[in-house]
Amino acid sequence: MALVKNGKLLFNERPQDYPIPGKTTVYDESETIDLDNVPLNGGYLLKVLCVSLDPYMRGRMKDSKSYVGGFEIGKPLSNFGVGVVLRTEFDNVKVGDHVYYMGMPFQKYVILPNLENARVIKNEENFPWTVYTGVLGMPGLTAYCAWKEYSRAKKGEVAFITTAGGPVGSFVVQLAKADGLKVIASAGSEEKVEFVKNLGADVVFNYKTTNTADVLEKEGPIDVYWDNVGGTTLDAALANAALHSRFIECGMISGYNVDAPPIRNLMNIVGRQITMTGFIIGFIAEKYLSDFYTEVPKLIKNGTIKYKEDVTNGLEYAGHVMEAVQRGTNKGKAVVVVADE
Repeated sequence: MALVKNGKLLFNERPQDYPIPGKTTVYDESETIDLDNVPLNGGYLLKVLCVSLDPYMRGRMKDSKSYVGGFEIGKPLSNFGVGVVLRTEFDNVKVGDHVYYMGMPFQKYVILPNLENARVIKNEENFPWTVYTGVLGMPGLTAYCAWKEYSRAKKGEVAFITTAGGPVGSFVVQLAKADGLKVIASAGSEEKVEFVKNLGADVVFNYKTTNTADVLEKEGPIDVYWDNVGGTTLDAALANAALHSRFIECGMISGYNVDAPPIRNLMNIVGRQITMTGFIIGFIAEKYLSDFYTEVPKLIKNGTIKYKEDVTNGLEYAGHVMEAVQRGTNKGKAVVVVADE
């Protein structure tokens, strides 16, 4: 086979605020690869099918001190992705297997040495492979595992869930309703508000046009707070927290690209005896992994769990998707399809 281009999305420079496609990231097709003869050195060759774009990636652009490791200038971005095996010298995978990899480089072809941080996907329900970067990937695991580990939810309690139109928040909404909680949810557009209402949330509002503190004062106090945004929303949640409430700190995107204002109500953590837990999904996922992949695919298949994707075709557009995720203009789980089967 003739040489083929191995296009890559390279990390070009550290952004000062929002990542800018063509500046922060640059698509490059200068490298070629011989798919039939490239040495595998005991590993296996993947054709990358899709990659995930997630809010936390902005932290990896700041410096090398990110909790998951920073992106290196001149190297491809990396994140969760799915690929199909084209060639293999590794005993535990075969040609045609599909592999979910936690550190998939944003390039068209990748050689992996083993299954460390990777696993073969069976996909018995025949979902699109993009689903394994969203509701059946890291975002879904984040919602499922952390809710079960930290919410201590009781029927009749009140939960407040931010970025409820996103892949994590929308799953948490459905988990909270299944546990019998009243759900207050915020989203960033009227389209997302309608989506979250259809998930069964009791009170849904557009935080860009409605004052969060006013809603929580009317509908709270809140017993469980799922935080994806931090900033003034976290402050409002602290002000309207119930005694012994649980705050699950998943992310704080309001401060990823610009400086967030100071938090004024921190003393409520003491006075209202709030439990506030930050977490990294990789440290708790193993405990729930078997249950997750036994239960959740069936729930998706029968329509009990709903999800929404925002799919972009072409790795060259991944930088634009990254910016959209940071600005909140994506309309579902952001995923880039790199190639067809």
